[in-house]
Amino acid sequence: MHDVVIVGSGPAGLMLAGELRLAGVDAVVLERRETQDLAGSRGGGIHARSIELLDQRGIADRFLAEGKLLHAATFGGTMLDLSGLPTRHPYTLALFQNHIERLLLRWVEELGVSIRRGVEVTRIAPDDEGVDVHLASGGSLRARYVVGADGGRSVVRREAGIPFVGPDATRSTLIAEVQVAGELSPTGKVDERGVHGLHPMGDGTVRVVVTEAELGPPTEPTLEELRRGLIEVFGTDFGVHSPTWLSRFTDATRQAASYREGRVLLAGDAAHVHSPTGGLGIGLGLQDAVNLGWKLGQVVRGISGDALLDSYHAERHPAGARALKYTMAQSLFQRADPRQEALRDLIDEVLGRDGAGTVVAALITGLDVAYDLGAGHPLLGRRMPDLDISTPDGPVRVFDLLHRARPLVLQFGGPTLDVGAWTDRVQHVVATYDGAWELPVVGDVGAPTAVLVRPDGHVAWVSEGSAAGLPEALATWCGAARS
Repeated sequence: MHDVVIVGSGPAGLMLAGELRLAGVDAVVLERRETQDLAGSRGGGIHARSIELLDQRGIADRFLAEGKLLHAATFGGTMLDLSGLPTRHPYTLALFQNHIERLLLRWVEELGVSIRRGVEVTRIAPDDEGVDVHLASGGSLRARYVVGADGGRSVVRREAGIPFVGPDATRSTLIAEVQVAGELSPTGKVDERGVHGLHPMGDGTVRVVVTEAELGPPTEPTLEELRRGLIEVFGTDFGVHSPTWLSRFTDATRQAASYREGRVLLAGDAAHVHSPTGGLGIGLGLQDAVNLGWKLGQVVRGISGDALLDSYHAERHPAGARALKYTMAQSLFQRADPRQEALRDLIDEVLGRDGAGTVVAALITGLDVAYDLGAGHPLLGRRMPDLDISTPDGPVRVFDLLHRARPLVLQFGGPTLDVGAWTDRVQHVVATYDGAWELPVVGDVGAPTAVLVRPDGHVAWVSEGSAAGLPEALATWCGAARS
């Protein structure tokens, strides 16, 4: 029996596989594709918080070396400056999904993760002790837990009976990577249908986006449909031919009613789908995976009780719902309409006020995510800033201390803290830091004397001169104390 079976090797599945490996768990990834190669480059881009997660594992530089940094984002028609956000990565990284998957695959292979390719899951059968995973080949596997990271049409979600709810699609868009007859400059327009464009990708391939006049069927489109759409919008089909990728997406928004059903969990697009406007999809999946990985690892290894997994839904479902609201709002501006133009102008006026745009910028980048861990210091439940601290072993960044995905008690002052009963699983680092503590939107916060940082980088306990509450926090997030 495997500890965990992950269905799907997209960004969320690969990130989760790496997290579970760091947690010492036997996880196997099942992928129906014969190779990791995607047909086409797909979507692209991850925002600041997702880059921070990669930085926490020591692999961000691999991604930064291959992408392009964008120091601004847009909402409606308003440009939002990201450069002032309090993070080491105040930008968006433009990098297509095929490259993101390739780099994540290299990381998980270095960790020794097992990936079985050409394997299609057709059915799962959970019981009190585990889950049987049935394959199209006729065989089956058994695991203690199964995580569906198998996309918007998730077999795992369907088999678990988890409702997928939200607004239906109002429009559909064709997207393709093709060759064209002759040279082509970037061409784009926005009309009452939506956004249309042709953009050379630098290798002879052109990315084409055409919003359809009517909502298309839930099937893969044809080259003829693409040609017809181009003629309707531009009066020519530009001689498009030889597609390497041709697909259809909609503005439908769906979220799983529950991210957990017993021994079955969901992550990434299996848990939420939305318009690609804003580029949040890959990042949401990475954040799901990093939130879930250490929790599932502790449960599988018997360090924590099964109830810890309930916090995955409790934390990630609201965060996902808020992000989905943003994508729905942003998609309103993807067509020409006088009423929407009026709203865009009003939003531009409001966001142009000092500091107003920071609220939306923090939402887009994921830096404002705050899990509800109760009342207390503003840091509680938020991501730990990547401070440059001094320790007895020399200077170090906080994120460097999270590379192994172990909980961290970071002490800057106050009474001596005792983590002896958890010392085998919790790092205790005494440090100094003289700079300001700043959070997006919240601003400067009072410097704590100590913090407990979870493996996902979120602060689970804050001290302002007292050790009160630390044993309880350690027991909640790091398992029962060893006798």
